Amino acid sequence: QVQLVESGGELVQAGGSLRLSCVASGRTFVRFRMGWFRQAPGKEREFVAALTWSGGSTYYAYYTNSVKGRFTISRDNAKNTVYLQMNSLKPEDTAVYYCAADLAASGRYYNTEEYDYWGQGTQVTVSS
Repeated sequence: QVQLVESGGELVQAGGSLRLSCVASGRTFVRFRMGWFRQAPGKEREFVAALTWSGGSTYYAYYTNSVKGRFTISRDNAKNTVYLQMNSLKPEDTAVYYCAADLAASGRYYNTEEYDYWGQGTQVTVSS
């Protein structure tokens, strides 16, 4: 089985930056599809970003429209870690951010149901 542990969330001012980390253990990491989701109070969990593997050594990054140009997803296979670099943060980015892993690495990358394992979440709070 796979365990995911997120870290890096904290209180920041609007316009600031954070880098979230997600460390995976228990299985080979390189072929997983990795995703970041977030959930604000009273709202559904929403897709933020995903890094997919579609064969060979080619990876593809996807983002929800509200974070394009501000957030960047990346991975370090040697460290079994995926990152979410968040720049130009806005108060509306405030949420619990979750890391997720999809072992099949296929299907709809933006759908929570496609992912097999989830981390515990890390709180990101952006002040005005």
